[in-house]
Parts: sequence; C-alpha cells; structure tokens
Amino acid sequence: MPPRAKASRKGRAPAKRNLAEEFPPGEVLTDTGKKTWKLGAPIGQGGFGLLYLANENSAKSVGDDAHYVIKVEPSENGPLFSELKFYMRAAKPDLIQSWMKSHKLKNLGVPRYWGSGLHERGGKRYRFMVIDRLGTDLQKKFEECGKMFPRKLVLQLSLRLLDILEYIHDHEYVHADIKASNLMLSHSDPNQVYLVDYGLAYRYSPDGVLKEYKEDPKRCHNGSIEFTSIDAHKGASACRRSDLEILCYCMVQWLCGRLPWEDNLQDPLYIRDSKIRCQENISQFMTECFSSQDKPDEIQKFMEEVKSLGYQDRPPYEKLRTILQTGLKTIRAKDDGKLEFAPVNGAVSPPAQKTAKRKKTEDEESETDGSPIKKKRVTKKKELNRLKKSQPRKVVEMGTQTSPVLAQKSRGRPKKTRS
Repeated sequence: MPPRAKASRKGRAPAKRNLAEEFPPGEVLTDTGKKTWKLGAPIGQGGFGLLYLANENSAKSVGDDAHYVIKVEPSENGPLFSELKFYMRAAKPDLIQSWMKSHKLKNLGVPRYWGSGLHERGGKRYRFMVIDRLGTDLQKKFEECGKMFPRKLVLQLSLRLLDILEYIHDHEYVHADIKASNLMLSHSDPNQVYLVDYGLAYRYSPDGVLKEYKEDPKRCHNGSIEFTSIDAHKGASACRRSDLEILCYCMVQWLCGRLPWEDNLQDPLYIRDSKIRCQENISQFMTECFSSQDKPDEIQKFMEEVKSLGYQDRPPYEKLRTILQTGLKTIRAKDDGKLEFAPVNGAVSPPAQKTAKRKKTEDEESETDGSPIKKKRVTKKKELNRLKKSQPRKVVEMGTQTSPVLAQKSRGRPKKTRS
C-alpha cells in the first residue's frame, strides 16, 4: 500500500495547539468501555493539556488520595493521541500482570492504562486517558542530591529500567526519550520507579516486522538532545539499541554529574560528533567523565555491549543485567529493593529553585500506524536557532568527586557566545 500523501506546509507557520479548558471538580467522563470517571483537582499542565486527579465515579468527591490521573487535551491536538496508541497496545493491566508472572517480577515500572475516550463540553470535544497516579520525578531527586546519585542507586535504577525496556521492546515499542524527568516514583511506594511520557514512543516492529535502517534528514536529533541516540541524531527511527544507548548516557550523568557535551547543548552537530567519538573510544570517554579511583568498570562493559548491537538486534537483556549485578557486588552491595536518594559525599545540593523544562518539538504530527512523531521541515540554521531558544544550557554544580580531567577540559574549552 503506498504511503499516505502529506499536505504541504510550505509557507505556513506551525499550527498552534489549543489549550484545554479547565474542568470543574466533579466532572464525569465516560470512556469507550462505558465506565465513568470523576475528576478531581488539576495537578499539572503540559503540551497535551491538563492532568487531573481522578477516581471511579461515585457519590464521593475526588480527594488527594485518588488512585488515578486523567490526561485531557482538545481532540484536535496530537501528543496525547500518539501516547494513547502505546498505552492501548502495550499497557493494559492484564498484559502487564501476565508478563510479571511469566518473568517472575514483583513489579514492572510501566503505568497501567485503565481507559480512554472523548468528552464534550461547551460545544468542544476533548480526548482523555486514564492511567495510574504516580509520585515525584527523578529529576527533582537528582537535583536534591546535588546532581549526583550514589553508585548503588544508579545500578538499581538501571536494573529496573532493563525490565521496563525488555517489556516494551517485546511489545513492539521503543521509548526513545529516557531521562530522569521521565522517571517517576510510585505514589504509594517510594521504592518503585516508572518510565512515563510515551509521546515519542515508536512502534519499531509492527506485527513482528522489523523496520529497516533509514536516515531521514528531516527527523535528525529527535528526543532530548543531551541523551538521544546516535541513530536519532542521524535521522534514523529509534530501535532497541537506541533506548539502551540513551540509558548509558543517563547512567554516566547520574554518576558523575554531567556529560562532556553539556557545555554546548545548542549545537546538535557538536553533540552528535561527541557521542560518535565516545562510541569509538569508550575507555577514553570514561576517563573524561571519572577519576581513576571512581571509574565504574561495569558501566564501560555495559556500553561496550550496547555498542556491539546492530540496528535490528535483540539486546542480551540477561547479560546486561549480569553486568550491572556484578557492579553491585564490586561495591559490596545488592539490590535490596530499597531506593536510597542520599547526596553523594562531595555533591552540593543546590538551593531550591524552579528549573526550566525542555520543550518538546513544536511541529509534531501524530500518525495512527505507529510511525514516530515527525518534525516539520526546517533549515539547519532555523533548527539551531530553535534549539538555542528551547534547550538552554544546563549548568551543573560539581562536587569534590568531579573528575579533574573533565574539569580541566571544561576550563580549557573556549567559551561560545550565548544568546
């Protein structure tokens, strides 16, 4: 079947998304399964619209103890629609429960999908989705800990993420945007972590047929620029190795506080080339990030294993778990099920302040066939200017454990004029 033709956008400004109207507490929504849900207070706002506390409909009002949240956006918007496709295919409660039983897992950090539908109010139509309520995100914890996590915690988080990634990969999807702000603790259990925000999730294997590697210049640098994979930098669709490469960069940042290319986040080509050099010489990359006594050998072994993967290869999840578990043994620790968010010795906790969240691509389109969200065609100059505005440089306060090699390199690199 030939691909669907896209309407030309030449000469048109990006379409503005309508903001969702705030519904009053007590509004009742009916999902496609005829189940009714009652809204509580709004607790967040994003590109999709609004996020509300919610419970199954009853005579009681929805309080702070609500077990669910409902995402609501105007039906003509796209981000929630894209995320909804993942949840409907891969996050139904019985599907998750069956996987946990067959893999002998006590928990799996994928929010469960409970329903969705359309709602009309004031002559307008809204799309909504019901999922588990979660707690705080790990970016806040990272900052509270002085932007450095203990080695044991990083290895524990990575083991949990391997379980999550194996699950979504085996259900035909990749996440493509793993980072601390997309990891959330359970609302009821602070020792459980969930991977959220499937707005960039890509169905890499629809009906078991693997997508072929193909670079598309119009889709370069998708995702969060400091973590996204080399595949994404080159405009190729995300695959399983892409998720694991992103996880590698997250682990390194969580352990040492920063990535070597964080000094120039407005230049995607510089970041791409830095990551390519990192993959060509992982040992040198680790030397840049860690002092000799703090270098985690298991992270280097993990990265070497991921580097060896082909675009369509199924990752050796069990081997990767063994590498991380060996790292725990090296520091005489074990995954005891408890996540301890304690500042590392030498890490400086910054004063409480609001941090600017990275904006998602403004020119997103959603598709019903599982294709990735695509960006509007822009010139390279416009793309760089947009990145300057939407991706401000992150300044990381390093503690006494900062690698002297990395500090020297940061001081020695000529500073570029910031807009």
